[in-house]
Amino acid sequence: MNAEVKSFESKGGALRVLAEAAPQETDDRLLPLTAAERESKELIYQRLLKVMDLSLIGGLDDREARRQIREICERLMIEHQLPLSLVSRQRIARRIEDEILGLGPLEPLLADRTVSDILVNGANQVYVERRGRLELTDVRFNNDAHLLNVIDRIVSAVGRRIDESSPMVDARLKDGSRVNAIIPPLALDGPSLSIRRFAVELLSIDDLIRLGSLTHEIAEVMGAIVKGRLNVLVSGGTGAGKTTLLNLLSAFIPPTERIVTIEDSAELQLRQPHVVRLETRPPNIEGRGAVAQRDLVRNSLRMRPDRIVIGEVRGGEALDMLQAMNTGHDGSLTTIHANSPRDALGRVENMVSMTGITFPVRALRSQIASAIEIIVQVERHEDGRRRVVSLQETNGMEGDIITTSEIFKFERRGLDAEGNVLGELVSTGIVPGFLKRLHERGIELPLDVFRRPNEPALTRR
Repeated sequence: MNAEVKSFESKGGALRVLAEAAPQETDDRLLPLTAAERESKELIYQRLLKVMDLSLIGGLDDREARRQIREICERLMIEHQLPLSLVSRQRIARRIEDEILGLGPLEPLLADRTVSDILVNGANQVYVERRGRLELTDVRFNNDAHLLNVIDRIVSAVGRRIDESSPMVDARLKDGSRVNAIIPPLALDGPSLSIRRFAVELLSIDDLIRLGSLTHEIAEVMGAIVKGRLNVLVSGGTGAGKTTLLNLLSAFIPPTERIVTIEDSAELQLRQPHVVRLETRPPNIEGRGAVAQRDLVRNSLRMRPDRIVIGEVRGGEALDMLQAMNTGHDGSLTTIHANSPRDALGRVENMVSMTGITFPVRALRSQIASAIEIIVQVERHEDGRRRVVSLQETNGMEGDIITTSEIFKFERRGLDAEGNVLGELVSTGIVPGFLKRLHERGIELPLDVFRRPNEPALTRR
């Protein structure tokens, strides 16, 4: 602190006594400031920037830093004789703490556990997603410069940068939330920021069953698939729940196995004791030092993994992934953006072509068919719910075409009066070929799991 702040400290203990006598502060960040509170907050914030050496805050833990900021704010408010209640003063001090140590106006949204996505479209428009539906909030930034400052704070914390020469970036928050930012000149209406919230409390398979995302039967089958070391590709659109499902599938991996995870932005939450997490690195300001997913996949093969889990295949690493799956690294898990299982296989084929290596079509598709054994399709429906809508097994090749069998599918019946999607995930009646492999590994599934509703019980031949 500088001399002016020290002079505040010499004025006695009245402020400290007032703070100690105040009722316990509650987390009221979700309530917007009044016009008078906003005006007072800006006055105190600008004054604090002049009297406080913020470089000293960096060496303190969060609790001590907030305490010092709060004390100085209280002193400044008394010095300026602001006509505010004690509750208003506490609210203003809390917002200034968030401005200096956190993400400013976004902190109330980050404190709200019902928010799954935060979407900032310029300084004056912030949307959130709650329970699968978008809502416009009253959160605002002072201007584009204010928003840019928050974006820069996010990306610099993970060693990345954003400026006119590099106007878009992927990053993550301290809690693991995934962040994408894009700024002018690419973003025409001002800086844009998208935050995919990190789940503090992991959902379990039972939670997804209760929410109607899947059934007991398909959960049992997926658990057996992972334990039986089949290679699984989770397919779906943006925000469909691919990463959530990948986390749940990975929970079935035995704790005795060594797992290597590879991601662009680390967000997987594996609970096994032997996990090595790898993350890509963008180029530095000179355009050097980039480490792509393909580099990490290649390196992971020399790390003696029992399982390789790739957060999402997006490019040439698809070839290395296929080669790993076909050369003894079975039980691998990954996700891909695609609207259907058939599209997912086509996208893998297109990604292999990004490597510049040419393969005969049949040879490439044969490699895909032998590597990817299970495709799980997830969708986010218009009622906001994420659901597993298909589970398919790859069978092999017929001519130049990869053949698949749909084991489970979501049969949709329409919408109810409240806009909820009606339907259920049912078996198609096809008994999968992977049962033999599971049996060889000592994993048994009852045949009735694959029986269509209202059909006779299945028997083994």
